[in-house]
Amino acid sequence: MAVPKRKTSRSRRRKRIASNSVLTLPNVQDCEQCGEPKQAHRVCPSCGFYKGRQIIQVKNQF
Repeated sequence: MAVPKRKTSRSRRRKRIASNSVLTLPNVQDCEQCGEPKQAHRVCPSCGFYKGRQIIQVKNQF
């Protein structure tokens, strides 16, 4: 069984753990129909279109 020769230091261990937990922001694109920002590969929350088709009915908010 492989055994480490020296104890891993706290800073080295924390650096390794911190590099694995980097969060990424979602990709934002402009909607083709209304021009509002939306997440990629998702229905536009403002107009309800996805890939040129109306998927959901969105009520006008006034």
